[in-house]
Amino acid sequence: MKNLEGKVAAITGAGSGIGRELALNLAEKGCHLALSDIADEGLQETAALLQQYGINLSTQLLDVSDKDAVFAWADAIHSEFGKINLIFNNAGVALSGTVDALSIDDYRWIMDINFWGTIYGTKAFLPYLEQSGEGHIINISSVFGLTAQPLMSGYNASKYAVRGFSESIRQDLELTNSKVSVTCVHPGGIKTNIAKAARMSSSVKKAIGMDKDDSIKEFEQSFITTAETAANTIIKAVQKNKRRILIGPDARFYDLISRAMPAGYQKVFTEAIRWRGKYKQKNTAH
Repeated sequence: MKNLEGKVAAITGAGSGIGRELALNLAEKGCHLALSDIADEGLQETAALLQQYGINLSTQLLDVSDKDAVFAWADAIHSEFGKINLIFNNAGVALSGTVDALSIDDYRWIMDINFWGTIYGTKAFLPYLEQSGEGHIINISSVFGLTAQPLMSGYNASKYAVRGFSESIRQDLELTNSKVSVTCVHPGGIKTNIAKAARMSSSVKKAIGMDKDDSIKEFEQSFITTAETAANTIIKAVQKNKRRILIGPDARFYDLISRAMPAGYQKVFTEAIRWRGKYKQKNTAH
């Protein structure tokens, strides 16, 4: 899919961050857009930014954990646009806490959005992508789909699942000579609102001595790549039909350390988090 002009792309989580920048990038290339988000304000802000491009555009409030709603959205897009070429399963949330402190409902919440939302998006759109004769599925995993982190078991589980699902789908489609392809995206720290919207258990403070506000500030300091850069990297990779994308120098580091120290990296990460907590407490005390 080297030429995006006249194609139709659906994007979840398009109200901010990577989703918004994907929409802007695609619109500049003449791609028609169907956008969704769970928050109407951000979605309408994105839509307003796209008015200058003269493309066909639709918006839909959508909870990607609602299977029926996702399938209905795909049907509606096909009815309105006549075809669908790309689906960006971009919507996602974060969760932090120790395993004993997090509830089953906490794990279900993040899996319903990050993993099941990706499955629903893939299943709902795949028949229409096949019909188009030239389709692409783009699933957003994370560097946390390459390496595990302490206090992030729910997020890690969801992003590892997205990675495995995406890599297997790509092979399925190749095996059946499909006209649809798949790209799995592993962003590092991207300047988005994901940290502020995350659910965080009080167990994080007990484990490392930082409350939610401190943890968010620490986490956001690792956001070194802009959403615009991330979107540009993703679109270029789709046009080159890449299987996997690493976004940012931190993503490349995580990928390297997972290969060099497939088990040993865990101790390194645990000690790094422990040190950060002690450093924060020491500086706060002074």
